Amino acid sequence: MVDDVSIDPWSSNQSTDYARIIEQFGLESVDYSLLPNPHMLHRRGIVFAHRDLNLVLDAHYSGKPFGVLTGLMPSGRMHLGHKMVIDQVKWFQEQGADVTIAVADLEAHATRGLSLEDCRRVAIEEYVANYAALGLDVDNTNIYFQSTRPVVQRLGFTLGKRTNLSEFEAIYGFEGGTNLAHVQAPLVQAGDILHPQLDEYGGLRPIVVPVGVDQDPHLRLTRGLAAKTNWFNVSQRKSGGLVIGLSVQDENSLALGIGKDGRVDRVARQSVFDKLSNILDKLGFSDYRANPKHGSIEIPGATSRDRDLIRPKLLKLERSLGGLGLLQPSSTYHQFAIGMTGDKMSSSRPETTIFLTEDISLMEKKVKSSFSGGQPTLEEHRRLGGNPDVDVAFQYLKYFFETDDNALSEIESGYRSGEILTGQMKQICIEKATEYLSELNEMRDQTSHIVSDFLAADSKS
Repeated sequence: MVDDVSIDPWSSNQSTDYARIIEQFGLESVDYSLLPNPHMLHRRGIVFAHRDLNLVLDAHYSGKPFGVLTGLMPSGRMHLGHKMVIDQVKWFQEQGADVTIAVADLEAHATRGLSLEDCRRVAIEEYVANYAALGLDVDNTNIYFQSTRPVVQRLGFTLGKRTNLSEFEAIYGFEGGTNLAHVQAPLVQAGDILHPQLDEYGGLRPIVVPVGVDQDPHLRLTRGLAAKTNWFNVSQRKSGGLVIGLSVQDENSLALGIGKDGRVDRVARQSVFDKLSNILDKLGFSDYRANPKHGSIEIPGATSRDRDLIRPKLLKLERSLGGLGLLQPSSTYHQFAIGMTGDKMSSSRPETTIFLTEDISLMEKKVKSSFSGGQPTLEEHRRLGGNPDVDVAFQYLKYFFETDDNALSEIESGYRSGEILTGQMKQICIEKATEYLSELNEMRDQTSHIVSDFLAADSKS
């Protein structure tokens, strides 16, 4: 029997068996032909999986609001791996998404010992300055600090009632010696991910979070927490169709028609079901069977597609009754970009990556010494060809620097055939990287005057 894949946000060793990851963690493969104006990361299969991306695409195609959220850890310099996330954020923004970016200064302070002042400086000078240069729309981007948005912390505490240490052990592999700051951080992140749906931050709408697959534990936790808060569940019927069921909890029992004596209050329960029936009527459903006593409505003719239409209406009803009404976040997953040394990229290990503010001469040295997929000798390389799948220079062209798919294909074919040598491959990468970093540096100069405008009102100094 093959061991299960293990992924977590903090390990330096991560599985790259993406087919097994999709199967084991219940992800769906991305079909880029369904995407509007697919990015090169989609076309090349680098963004390879998702959860509920259809909700975002439906909103896009119907002209309804949707958002994209990401975060940054203000403890180091921005490198190419971070750029890959912003490329996706920018793509979603170009399709109509509003952008929310969380600065995890509380997490950096608690787990990495940085002062909040240092976190703010690093976030603005190293990250926000590059976001501006990378072309995010300042008028549709809000960047905030965890420390200045108390609702995120409050929501994290509220959601914390829906989980326990056993679940954290199962999701993250935490043990008895785990620092409690690492336990708190995922709850604050759940608050980060879910709070843009609150009325004061844009309202109920699909929110997508693009991440590396190592961050999926955070998304699994957050999706589970959001679902546990919902007052109305929509699930498949065994005999076909859908069923809406009430989720009676301590805080909503009275609103859902459970009296203080624990018995069903028929008048209050019928009021809830009248509202549910009104929703289904307006959506065009006529063949449904309500059972107020048992707290369920069966919709035999409904499809799984209809579930996506019904759920937002139920969440709005929940809010009107006093609940949170939280939609599970959508997510997309990208493959790991290989580090310069052949392992994982890390800001704390400068030799593994190229920073966006990297000096060109230092970048050149890194590429020249990077892990190669070439053969030991010139003769063998000409005869056997190179392996672009493990060659760092080629992978950086694929992930970051060569936007032309045809040009990339020609380079790959030339390397596999042995026509392009290892040194030549590295030189191609150096030239492309030089062009990219030089242009980005120019854009930083041109956009420096708008950097502070990216900050949300509650995060301006």
